[in-house]
Amino acid sequence: MTKAKLDTAFQTVADAGEKAFVPYIMAGDGGLSGLNERIRFLADCGATAIELGLPFSDPVADGPTIQAAGIRALEAGTTVQTVLDEVAKEKASRTVPLVIMTYLNPVFAYGVEAFASACAEAGISGLILPDLPLEEEGMVTEALKKQDIALIRLVALTSTPARIQALAERAEGFLYAVTVAGTTGERASFVDQLGTHLKALTEVSKAPVLAGFGVSTPEHVRELSQYCDGVVVGSKIVDALHQGNRQQVKDLIASRK
Repeated sequence: MTKAKLDTAFQTVADAGEKAFVPYIMAGDGGLSGLNERIRFLADCGATAIELGLPFSDPVADGPTIQAAGIRALEAGTTVQTVLDEVAKEKASRTVPLVIMTYLNPVFAYGVEAFASACAEAGISGLILPDLPLEEEGMVTEALKKQDIALIRLVALTSTPARIQALAERAEGFLYAVTVAGTTGERASFVDQLGTHLKALTEVSKAPVLAGFGVSTPEHVRELSQYCDGVVVGSKIVDALHQGNRQQVKDLIASRK
C-alpha cells in the first residue's frame, strides 16, 4: 500500500478543493533522533506528503542551503541505513506519506533491489532520483514496481514537448515540475510564461503536477498553485528548521489553502 498512500493523500487534498504542499527536509540535519518528531510536526502543519532527503557527497541538483544541510547530516554520521531504520520505527502510526529524494550512487551502493525492499519496509511511498534520465530508468523501475513504490519523475523548463509527453505518460505519485533552470534555492521571481507551462503539464500528466525549486514564500505558494496541483518547498523549510523558526514553516504550509 505504499504508492496507494501517496495517491490517496493527493486525492484527499483535491477532493477538499485545496492544493498539495510537500515540504522537503534533510534526514539527519539537526540530529537523526529528531527526525520522526520533525515528520510529525510537518504532518500536523498540514503537509500532504514529506520529501526526505538522504545526505550525499555530490548532490548535483541541490543549492547551497540543502548542500549545507547535507554536510551537517553527514558529519553527524547519517547513512542510508540509519535513516531508513529511524523512519521505520513510526511506520505503523505515521499518517503522512514519505518520499525519498536521493541520487543514483547511494542506491547502487546499497543495491537496487535491496534499497527498494528496505524503503518498502520503512514505509516509503515514492522515490525521486534527479540524476536518473528517462532513458536509463529501467535500472530501477522493476525493483520499485515490485515494492509498490512510485518513481517520481522531474520535468524541466527545457524539456521538449515529446519528452514532456513521455514523462507525463509514465508519471507516478506526482510529476515534479522544476520551475528554474538551475539548482534548488530561494528565488525572488520565476520565468515568464511559467504559469502557462505548469497548466500545460496538468493537461497531459496522469498524476498531480507539483511545482518545485525556488518556491520560498507564501506568495510563491499561492501564485504557482493557481496553475498546478501544489508545490514542493525545500530550502526555505530546511533553513527555517535549522534556525528554529517553526512559525515560518507553519505559515508556508498554511498558505497552500
